[in-house]
Amino acid sequence: MSCLHRPRRRPAAVLFTLLALLLATACGGGTTDSAGSAGGKSPTVRIALGVDGSYAPLYLAAERGMFKKAGLDVQLMQVEGGPAAAQAVTAGTAQMSANADSTALPQMVSNPRLRALGVFQSSGRYLKVVLRKGITSPRQIKAMGSIQGIGLYATHEYLRHHGLDADSVKIRQSSPQEIPTMLQRGDIDGYILFDPWAAKGVEAGGHLAGSIGDFGVTYKQWLLTDDTWLKQNEELAGKVFKVVAEADRLVTGDPHAAALAAHEQAQLPVAQTEQGVGEISFTSRSLTSADVASSRKIVDFLIAQKLIKKAPDYDTVLLRGWYDQHAR
Repeated sequence: MSCLHRPRRRPAAVLFTLLALLLATACGGGTTDSAGSAGGKSPTVRIALGVDGSYAPLYLAAERGMFKKAGLDVQLMQVEGGPAAAQAVTAGTAQMSANADSTALPQMVSNPRLRALGVFQSSGRYLKVVLRKGITSPRQIKAMGSIQGIGLYATHEYLRHHGLDADSVKIRQSSPQEIPTMLQRGDIDGYILFDPWAAKGVEAGGHLAGSIGDFGVTYKQWLLTDDTWLKQNEELAGKVFKVVAEADRLVTGDPHAAALAAHEQAQLPVAQTEQGVGEISFTSRSLTSADVASSRKIVDFLIAQKLIKKAPDYDTVLLRGWYDQHAR
């Protein structure tokens, strides 16, 4: 239908005029995008994430309205962390998530539609080894607490690094909130966690005995999404990641401001968060062949532990170069 109107109408054309008004959306009126948003407004993007200082760029971007300034409607959806963030994408309650590589990879086996868009931070210092009072050598350890994903992988690598057979040590999996209490009760001799849970272990009488980089472990945080959503919203995903990259730079330049934002957004303690932020490299980048190699090592461990049965299709789920193409 043409959007041109004649300068004069006869009275008999009134009905046609009313009909034209009803169909005005065909001539530049409100449209509906692929996510169901009307009026040309950017569709809502919910990002699932955990609650600790490693998510500081996302907290800062939300606190300063950086997504809104970029014309985006982004909502942070706080979950328990670990697999829950990726599972929110799988369930469709979130469009994107922030996940560590060791947590994302098993989720990619169960849901091969998940896609890693790129890295937004990494560290070999953020996760720390906490040992119980009186434990002065790893060889004294009889039991360790652990979270899923990076915690379990790092725990096994820590024991292997010190020449210990993981089968000789009881590994008790639990939530971050419970593990410092387990240490205080004497149920475990140590654990590997990030702050504030590492600091809470020290408050409970434990002591710091290093960080994961001391025994060759690093982790990377990826932004994940679902392939079906991505195919319809690739430009939108790139805009979101671009804001996260800018927030990365701001966090690096002003850790205190990042800690304040984390306190406002997630009630995290300012001093501990600021210290933790200083132990993380906040740099957004594309996934590379080196990331694929480290992913293979993690997956081999998970298969050996019978936690997954097979490897994901790395060439499909890890979108090498996507960030450089869509978010730089």
